[in-house]
Amino acid sequence: MKPLSFVVAVLQTIFLFVWLAFWITLSGVAALVMLNGEVPLMMARRFWAPMHWRITGSPLRVEPLPDIDWKQPHIFMMNHQSTLDIPVAFAVLPVNLRFIAKHVLKWVPFLGWYMAGTGMIFINRTHRREAVRSLRRAGERIRAGSNILVFPEGTRSQDGALLPFKTGGFALALEAGVPIIPVAIEGSLQSLPPNSLLLRRHPLRVKVGAPIPTAGRTGAERESLLHEVREALVRLHRDIGGAGGEPQETRESRRAARTPRAPSSDASA
Repeated sequence: MKPLSFVVAVLQTIFLFVWLAFWITLSGVAALVMLNGEVPLMMARRFWAPMHWRITGSPLRVEPLPDIDWKQPHIFMMNHQSTLDIPVAFAVLPVNLRFIAKHVLKWVPFLGWYMAGTGMIFINRTHRREAVRSLRRAGERIRAGSNILVFPEGTRSQDGALLPFKTGGFALALEAGVPIIPVAIEGSLQSLPPNSLLLRRHPLRVKVGAPIPTAGRTGAERESLLHEVREALVRLHRDIGGAGGEPQETRESRRAARTPRAPSSDASA
């Protein structure tokens, strides 16, 4: 990065941190005054999020959205390239988004207060029994109208290709019984590279897929649901110029790999 470009990027980063603090404070006050967690999330979608690519002049291209009943709750599953994915998802999807968070974050000053005030869903995974209760409560919240954003890879991809998916988000989807909507993003890795806080100008592309139903499916179908969503997300990612990803290893293939083969009965010559 050239010296002048570096200085500009540093100033942009400082501005975005101030921008974040300003909108968290303003939306927190709005939540307290109006006693409504939807208002801060709407403010994040319309005002806070778009500044992240506008400040660098990065073009954002969103493919036409499929026919979706946006009044119904959904779980959105998005591939993960950088922290820029969050504001992009906030701005692109025409609904207020919430996240699943560890229950201990509820007690973190400012962040925890904001998350609690905006209705983020906390999960306690410390004990199996409590984890099951938390999962059921989360399912009830989602069925009642909360839209959830999940990154099924669990971490950011270092090269843009999709990583193997974790199963937690699919257990939640089956518990809630609401459709999963795959969302592919490409370009955020180049706009905000790993281990960097400095944004770069780079085109961003997003494509939203058709809903994948979960109603009526059981926990035994979790892995098949995972593969169905992954295949859809790989196709969407390739449609917008991404690398997609390799097929995820199945439980059966893992079991077969662990099972020792019987020695051959053929005699060697």
